[in-house]
Amino acid sequence: MANATALAGIGALGDPTRREIFERLARGPAAVGELAKVLPVSRPAVSQHLRVLKDAGLVTERASGSRRIYRLDPRGIGAMRGWLDERWASALAAFAEHIETMEGADDHRSN
Repeated sequence: MANATALAGIGALGDPTRREIFERLARGPAAVGELAKVLPVSRPAVSQHLRVLKDAGLVTERASGSRRIYRLDPRGIGAMRGWLDERWASALAAFAEHIETMEGADDHRSN
């Protein structure tokens, strides 16, 4: 489940407008109208992008009167970070193994 959430989040951030919305929400919660004022897309388009981010587990919403306030969801961000950390750990382990193999080959040649 965590991998599915991570991959959905990474996929959702593939769109530049969604990345911009994500970055703006990283600075603090905002309503659709506030986001639409500073983005080069319409208010309905911002709503659609927020729906994708919400479905991917990256944002949450709460009602505040007639407005919906959006903020980042740390659970979705944590899932992406966990997935990336696993990839990073695998890459480092492969690099360490390569270095050890190269050092072993060098030792063998110098004998």
